[in-house]
Amino acid sequence: MTEEAKIKFKILDAKPVGSNVVNFRLEDGALVKLRVEIERAAVAVDFKNPDGTPHYNIGTGVHISITPPDKTFYVPRSQLKMPPTRPESKMVS
Repeated sequence: MTEEAKIKFKILDAKPVGSNVVNFRLEDGALVKLRVEIERAAVAVDFKNPDGTPHYNIGTGVHISITPPDKTFYVPRSQLKMPPTRPESKMVS
């Protein structure tokens, strides 16, 4: 079995231009927030596209947050982290 040729990439820093958050208001009043991030950006060092332009390798991530119209949500009581309760101290008169 022959080893496949590898392409070398140089990692690039990526900074958003403007905001990386987009908000949408749904018909029922819910607010949807999308946050887009570039998790990895790189350009090929020893390879070009057929038209001669640089070849990029980009990895993205999308984070979705939904706020319901009434701004409420439910969590099972068993998932709440409660501080340990201390026994009542005796009052001295």
